[in-house]
Amino acid sequence: MTVEAALTHLENEGILIPQGVGRRRLIKLPNSMSTPSLRIGILLYSPEDSKIYYNVDLQYRLLNAGHAASFASKTLVDLGMDTRKVARFVENSPADAWVVSSGSREVLEWFAEHHLPTFALAGRRHGVRIASISPRKAPAMRVLVRRLVELGHRRIVMLAHEVRRKPLPGLFERLFLEELAAHDIQTGAFNLPDWTDTAEGLQKLLDSLFQHTAPTALIIEEAYTFIAVQHYLAKRGILAPRDVSLICDDPDPAFAWCRPKIAHIYWDGAQIARRAVRWADNVARGKEDRRRSFLKATLFEGGTIGPAPKGRGMTV
Repeated sequence: MTVEAALTHLENEGILIPQGVGRRRLIKLPNSMSTPSLRIGILLYSPEDSKIYYNVDLQYRLLNAGHAASFASKTLVDLGMDTRKVARFVENSPADAWVVSSGSREVLEWFAEHHLPTFALAGRRHGVRIASISPRKAPAMRVLVRRLVELGHRRIVMLAHEVRRKPLPGLFERLFLEELAAHDIQTGAFNLPDWTDTAEGLQKLLDSLFQHTAPTALIIEEAYTFIAVQHYLAKRGILAPRDVSLICDDPDPAFAWCRPKIAHIYWDGAQIARRAVRWADNVARGKEDRRRSFLKATLFEGGTIGPAPKGRGMTV
């Protein structure tokens, strides 16, 4: 009776709109009532990340939810992933809360220790007490490696960004190496090579990889790196899947326009934005939110995976 009286009172005030017997009421907030909002700084890994579709969608949905969200003027690469530089940058920024993309463990721990409202998008977030979301790629990676081994591949290389390799390989990268070892493939620096996270660094790495005994399969982080690798190989007449199998470990809408279709690990980027908006709304209302979330990821084999080329492989 108390609840019904309260609902009737809200109807009389015009906040609840009755829809008839057995139907849910609609909520109509007064025009004078505003939703709490935040100034959110989106601290990306590299400048190129501002063009990635799920980061663009993230900013748009935060803005649409009433928050003042903008990409930070510097990225983690610009700041050298140095916590002292990150601290100075954050202290001189007007943001109330932060979204940090692909942060190192040290960077994410700094945000957690300083009790700044922070949402981690992937990165080395394991064990760090902040809200976060990341694709659960491990099952798809196992399927991918097994499929490549079935097709005769033994020289399989993953091109991972520095934050994923140092100081030690991340969970995803360790699982990749462990899966190779489970198929009696000796692992080392060839499979997870060190390189500088720049266009020039990538070119230098590819020159080295394809100089002698080339890899027969490349697993590449992010679409822009994938496109750069594909362009490098095409200039040298090395095509997928004829000469090398190419797989991106992230999805991208542009892949739907490619023929053959690009093999990649698929996950729904829209879920990232929806979760980030819920986090921002919770923080704006004073509600603590440190929930860690995962996205389901699956392998889309596409047309850039094929049998390993016979012989020593393509060289340049």
